[in-house]
Amino acid sequence: MTSTLIRGRLLSFHREPQSIDDTAAYAYESDGALLLDNGMIKAAGPYSTVKAAAPQDVTEIDHRPHLIMPGFIDTHLHFPQMQVMASYAANLLEWLNTYTFPEECRFVETAHAERIAVHFFDEMVRHGTTTATAYCSVHKASADAFFAESLKRDMCMVAGKVMMDRNAPQGLLDTPQMSYDETRAVIADWHGRGRNHVAITPRFAITSTPEQMEVTKSLVREFPDLHVQTHLSENRDEIAFTCELYPEAKDYTDVYARYGLLGPKSLFGHCIHLSEREADAMSETGSVAVFCPTSNLFLGSGLFPLRALMRRQKPVRVSVASDIGGGTSYSMLKTLDEAYKILQLQGERLNPFDSFYMMTRGNAEALSLVDRIGTLEPGTDADLTVLNMAATPAMALRAEVVNSLADELFLLQTMGDDRAIVETYVAGKPAKSSLGAN
Repeated sequence: MTSTLIRGRLLSFHREPQSIDDTAAYAYESDGALLLDNGMIKAAGPYSTVKAAAPQDVTEIDHRPHLIMPGFIDTHLHFPQMQVMASYAANLLEWLNTYTFPEECRFVETAHAERIAVHFFDEMVRHGTTTATAYCSVHKASADAFFAESLKRDMCMVAGKVMMDRNAPQGLLDTPQMSYDETRAVIADWHGRGRNHVAITPRFAITSTPEQMEVTKSLVREFPDLHVQTHLSENRDEIAFTCELYPEAKDYTDVYARYGLLGPKSLFGHCIHLSEREADAMSETGSVAVFCPTSNLFLGSGLFPLRALMRRQKPVRVSVASDIGGGTSYSMLKTLDEAYKILQLQGERLNPFDSFYMMTRGNAEALSLVDRIGTLEPGTDADLTVLNMAATPAMALRAEVVNSLADELFLLQTMGDDRAIVETYVAGKPAKSSLGAN
């Protein structure tokens, strides 16, 4: 396979920035290059150095003056909810019952699931997202369609068949035994095939009986290396209903703790209204609270306390996500734009280096996949996004007076969307420019 040399300005993070002036947190090359081979990054650094070490027959692609970063990572979204976006509802539970559950019933049909899977992956690529952590529907056909499309495109994805056996339409209910058997089948069929990772996925405590939570516990014990994903403390009515359903639990988080679901590879969507006890439990187990800004605003769920969770004596691990289709944009740029506003409303700041760290290395660390994705380190997978801060006339006008990397990142975050994504590389291959050929 012919090697590829990608030239442009490079930005990648070593660790979380401590301030906007923390230049040691990241590596930036004003004229950099990446040597890609067989889907991997073989070398990264100054263009002259990488070029000198490249094979003579290397194919060179020049993306100057654009910025090249690791592909964006989205740690919580719902594959069956693409046609639910922009649905008018007062709150979470009304939105679920009126729009979401009826839509997800359609995913029993393989043809529908396969069609939406194509659109889903197209949108990920279009917006520069190369890895996502997704909920499929309760139907195994939806997970099969998702993972088949992921395998076809050689993308690194985490996803799972949703488990739910109560408080939903009949067409969305499985049983404890069925959820166990079908989850095991999805694991056998897809986990480790290509770059696929299967997650154990009870939707949330409201839609799972204690019997189903018991089989979830069994799955986690049988497959301790798999991710676990569910929802936690998004909406106060949801919290109250959960506590009614599980009166023996100390609180919402304790429901999941009783079934062994907390841990370093467990991702809990939302976590807006955690008590101190719950935050301690999250911290002590290394569990991840997933911040979903556009969804939280759209559904009126509340303001995620990012800084409060991170600054605690027992800090909570945090990631950030679009939460399609409660979320209102596929773009991680737009997602972090809304995150910035949520922090502003709490008298806090989210500097642009924080934002781009979270979209890349931060989310990779939250997924325990930073050895493969989220950086430009040699030996990692060649998932990249190429960004243009002058992608639209309004952005170009603003870009005329940008005089720092921080200004450029903030412009991209505040005004950027899919048009700012020049190219998305998946396993070393240009994917965005190839969309018309799919």
